[in-house]
Amino acid sequence: MAGQETHYTLPRPSFEAAPKLLLVVAPYYRDIADNLIAGAVAEIEAAGATQETIEVPGALEIPPAVGMAERLSDFDGYVALGCVIRGETTHYETVCNDSSRGLMLLGLQGLCIGNGILTVETRAQAEVRADPAAQNKGGGAAAAALHLIALARKWGGRQKPVGFVPAGGEASLAAGDDLSTTR
Repeated sequence: MAGQETHYTLPRPSFEAAPKLLLVVAPYYRDIADNLIAGAVAEIEAAGATQETIEVPGALEIPPAVGMAERLSDFDGYVALGCVIRGETTHYETVCNDSSRGLMLLGLQGLCIGNGILTVETRAQAEVRADPAAQNKGGGAAAAALHLIALARKWGGRQKPVGFVPAGGEASLAAGDDLSTTR
């Protein structure tokens, strides 16, 4: 049974300057969301970081909210929190796959995101996973975001362009131009 397995947890990262995280919460199942938030906030505070919390209607709205926050605000990282419980239709697969894919795409663009969207078969599974005294998946998602922030700060030098370089771009790169400032 998964609940009885042991696993390794990385030591909590430390920071010279406190990171600021945004918790993006889909509170469709309010009690489960509240437990996820409690676990995440405890982990963030234990790392000396700060947080702000916003709510969106459902798990599918979490990736767009993270994307907007990245463009319009100044957060170092993001924690996605919510719960999707399998129902009678294929909507479960759509919500699970698309919310996860959206977060992964944002992460591959360099955002520091901890995914704490529970995808479960039953409410009982969700309750155990969300409980800060049990599996504490909210705390785990916050820890993941904090670790990615620590990596981003470690490698915080020059930004490399992603994708293909426009015509004549190779010469600019060779000349040492900083393309991170030209958007």
